[in-house]
Amino acid sequence: MEHVFDSTAQFESVREADDRDTRADYQAYQILRLGFTVAPIVAGLDKFFNFLVDWEQYLPSFVNKLVGGHGHELMFAVGVIEVVAGLGVAFKPRVFAYVVSGWLLLIVINLLLVPGYFDVALRDFGLALGALALGRLSQKF
Repeated sequence: MEHVFDSTAQFESVREADDRDTRADYQAYQILRLGFTVAPIVAGLDKFFNFLVDWEQYLPSFVNKLVGGHGHELMFAVGVIEVVAGLGVAFKPRVFAYVVSGWLLLIVINLLLVPGYFDVALRDFGLALGALALGRLSQKF
Protein backbone atom coordinates (compact mmCIF):
# COMPACT_ATOMS: atom_id res chain seq x y z
CA MET A 1 0.00 0.00 0.00
CA GLU A 2 2.85 2.35 0.77
CA HIS A 3 4.22 1.83 -2.75
CA VAL A 4 0.91 2.99 -4.28
CA PHE A 5 0.99 6.14 -2.14
CA ASP A 6 4.52 6.91 -3.31
CA SER A 7 3.58 6.55 -6.98
CA THR A 8 0.54 8.76 -6.42
CA ALA A 9 2.74 11.40 -4.84
CA GLN A 10 5.18 11.14 -7.73
CA PHE A 11 2.33 11.48 -10.21
CA GLU A 12 1.10 14.61 -8.43
CA SER A 13 4.62 16.05 -8.46
CA VAL A 14 4.98 15.42 -12.21
CA ARG A 15 1.53 16.88 -12.87
CA GLU A 16 2.37 20.02 -10.86
CA ALA A 17 5.61 20.46 -12.80
CA ASP A 18 3.69 20.11 -16.09
CA ASP A 19 1.00 22.57 -14.98
CA ARG A 20 3.48 25.08 -13.57
CA ASP A 21 4.20 26.72 -16.92
CA THR A 22 0.51 27.53 -17.41
CA ARG A 23 -0.35 28.68 -13.88
CA ALA A 24 -0.92 32.40 -13.41
CA ASP A 25 1.27 32.64 -10.30
CA TYR A 26 4.23 31.05 -12.08
CA GLN A 27 3.70 33.29 -15.10
CA ALA A 28 3.63 36.35 -12.82
CA TYR A 29 6.87 35.17 -11.23
CA GLN A 30 8.52 34.80 -14.65
CA ILE A 31 7.30 38.22 -15.83
CA LEU A 32 8.61 39.91 -12.68
CA ARG A 33 11.89 38.01 -12.87
CA LEU A 34 12.42 39.10 -16.47
CA GLY A 35 11.53 42.70 -15.70
CA PHE A 36 13.75 42.95 -12.63
CA THR A 37 16.60 41.35 -14.52
CA VAL A 38 16.42 43.56 -17.61
CA ALA A 39 15.53 46.93 -16.06
CA PRO A 40 18.44 47.15 -13.59
CA ILE A 41 20.92 45.94 -16.21
CA VAL A 42 19.72 48.49 -18.79
CA ALA A 43 19.61 51.32 -16.23
CA GLY A 44 23.02 50.31 -14.88
CA LEU A 45 24.65 50.21 -18.31
CA ASP A 46 23.07 53.53 -19.17
CA LYS A 47 24.90 55.15 -16.25
CA PHE A 48 27.97 54.89 -18.53
CA PHE A 49 26.31 56.22 -21.69
CA ASN A 50 23.39 58.47 -20.65
CA PHE A 51 21.28 57.48 -23.66
CA LEU A 52 18.07 57.29 -21.62
CA VAL A 53 18.67 60.28 -19.36
CA ASP A 54 21.39 62.34 -17.70
CA TRP A 55 21.39 60.39 -14.44
CA GLU A 56 23.31 63.06 -12.54
CA GLN A 57 20.19 65.24 -12.48
CA TYR A 58 18.78 62.83 -9.89
CA LEU A 59 21.76 63.30 -7.59
CA PRO A 60 21.19 65.77 -4.73
CA SER A 61 23.83 68.51 -4.76
CA PHE A 62 24.93 67.70 -1.22
CA VAL A 63 25.72 64.13 -2.29
CA ASN A 64 27.85 65.46 -5.12
CA LYS A 65 29.67 67.62 -2.57
CA LEU A 66 30.08 64.61 -0.23
CA VAL A 67 31.94 62.75 -2.97
CA GLY A 68 34.16 65.73 -3.70
CA GLY A 69 32.35 66.80 -6.85
CA HIS A 70 32.72 63.36 -8.39
CA GLY A 71 29.01 62.71 -8.95
CA HIS A 72 29.72 61.51 -12.48
CA GLU A 73 32.09 58.83 -11.18
CA LEU A 74 29.58 57.93 -8.47
CA MET A 75 27.08 57.18 -11.22
CA PHE A 76 29.53 54.63 -12.64
CA ALA A 77 29.61 52.84 -9.27
CA VAL A 78 25.81 52.95 -9.14
CA GLY A 79 25.71 51.47 -12.64
CA VAL A 80 27.93 48.57 -11.65
CA ILE A 81 25.75 47.85 -8.60
CA GLU A 82 22.61 47.88 -10.75
CA VAL A 83 24.07 45.51 -13.34
CA VAL A 84 25.16 43.11 -10.59
CA ALA A 85 21.70 43.33 -8.99
CA GLY A 86 20.01 42.56 -12.32
CA LEU A 87 22.26 39.58 -12.95
CA GLY A 88 21.62 38.48 -9.39
CA VAL A 89 17.87 38.46 -10.02
CA ALA A 90 18.46 36.33 -13.11
CA PHE A 91 20.41 33.70 -11.20
CA LYS A 92 19.34 34.03 -7.54
CA PRO A 93 15.97 35.80 -7.44
CA ARG A 94 15.28 34.46 -3.96
CA VAL A 95 17.99 36.80 -2.62
CA PHE A 96 18.46 39.52 -5.20
CA ALA A 97 14.77 40.45 -5.55
CA TYR A 98 15.06 41.79 -2.01
CA VAL A 99 18.33 43.54 -2.88
CA VAL A 100 16.63 45.27 -5.82
CA SER A 101 13.64 46.20 -3.66
CA GLY A 102 15.91 47.74 -1.04
CA TRP A 103 17.95 49.52 -3.70
CA LEU A 104 14.78 51.01 -5.16
CA LEU A 105 13.72 52.24 -1.72
CA LEU A 106 17.11 53.97 -1.39
CA ILE A 107 16.48 55.57 -4.79
CA VAL A 108 13.06 56.74 -3.54
CA ILE A 109 14.70 58.40 -0.54
CA ASN A 110 17.29 59.99 -2.83
CA LEU A 111 14.58 61.31 -5.16
CA LEU A 112 12.63 62.82 -2.27
CA LEU A 113 15.73 64.94 -1.60
CA VAL A 114 15.69 66.40 -5.13
CA PRO A 115 12.87 68.89 -5.82
CA GLY A 116 10.73 68.09 -8.83
CA TYR A 117 11.08 64.31 -8.92
CA PHE A 118 8.34 63.19 -6.57
CA ASP A 119 6.52 61.50 -9.46
CA VAL A 120 9.59 59.42 -10.24
CA ALA A 121 9.91 58.58 -6.53
CA LEU A 122 6.33 57.32 -6.55
CA ARG A 123 7.00 55.19 -9.62
CA ASP A 124 10.12 53.72 -8.02
CA PHE A 125 8.16 52.97 -4.86
CA GLY A 126 5.77 50.92 -7.01
CA LEU A 127 8.74 49.16 -8.58
CA ALA A 128 10.11 48.39 -5.10
CA LEU A 129 6.79 46.75 -4.25
CA GLY A 130 6.99 44.73 -7.46
CA ALA A 131 10.50 43.54 -6.58
CA LEU A 132 9.25 42.63 -3.11
CA ALA A 133 6.45 40.60 -4.72
CA LEU A 134 9.07 38.84 -6.86
CA GLY A 135 11.00 38.00 -3.72
CA ARG A 136 7.91 36.46 -2.14
CA LEU A 137 7.04 34.50 -5.29
CA SER A 138 10.62 33.27 -5.63
CA GLN A 139 10.19 31.47 -2.29
CA LYS A 140 7.61 29.29 -4.02
CA PHE A 141 9.40 28.75 -7.33
